Amino acid sequence: VQLQASGGGVVQAGGSPRLSCTASGIIFSNYAMGWFRQAPGKEREFVASINWNGGSTDYEDSVKGRFSISRDNARNTVYLQMNSLKPEDTAVYYCAAVWRGKVSQTPRRSDDYDIWGQGTLVTVSS
Repeated sequence: VQLQASGGGVVQAGGSPRLSCTASGIIFSNYAMGWFRQAPGKEREFVASINWNGGSTDYEDSVKGRFSISRDNARNTVYLQMNSLKPEDTAVYYCAAVWRGKVSQTPRRSDDYDIWGQGTLVTVSS
């Protein structure tokens, strides 16, 4: 079982990168997916989550209206489109998965998730 995140890098403030996370070893459509981030010296925090079929999403307040989570079950991939990036968005971004039968549709707590990717660093330069 593996989650492989990609798409990070150095981005200028105001930029719009898209992160991807591709799953292997699971039946992807059976899993709710989430994105979390951890900035230097801070605790990991919730960013966004999406239910098994993409019909329900949830966002942390500071990214609402700027970030968009989506998924393509045929490609076993979840995306995080990030727009209007700010320096405070600098962090390692992690994707995570949890079997949909265990939790609410769009879980926000990191403890709810069973499977984690390795993280991809997004650095926003001002």
